[in-house]
Amino acid sequence: MSIRIKREDAPREASELPVAPMIDVVFLLLVYFMVSSSIQKQEADIGFSLPATVETSEPVPFSDQQIIVIDSDGRPWVNGYAYDDPGEGSYLKLAQMLSRYRQAAEASQSKANVSIAPSDATAHQMVVKVMDACQIAGLSSVSFLSES
Repeated sequence: MSIRIKREDAPREASELPVAPMIDVVFLLLVYFMVSSSIQKQEADIGFSLPATVETSEPVPFSDQQIIVIDSDGRPWVNGYAYDDPGEGSYLKLAQMLSRYRQAAEASQSKANVSIAPSDATAHQMVVKVMDACQIAGLSSVSFLSES
């Protein structure tokens, strides 16, 4: 017993993938992600000085300064008081306090100095948020302290 296989005389056409609907879907996805994404304010450029060690024979008089300690969670602390929640977009309460500090320093004809002291586990984004708050407050003298 033999089995016969029917052969078609005409060759089969190669199957093609329709490209136009795929391009439409890609553009729709692109538009969706552009519309649903959030636009964040660009970071401000703030001048700051890095910590350094200097040996002197006499004590150096220091002007009044505010030290902003940033804990590992990203919460800024000034004089034992916590400002703003790390989950917020920007540190507005901290910026308002620093603005009042700058105004008081200008009224007493002294320079407003701010030092930022982040912990080793602090995310860089939180340090940038504190720097943005300093820029919003109009502070020009911002420096960093390292943990010892």
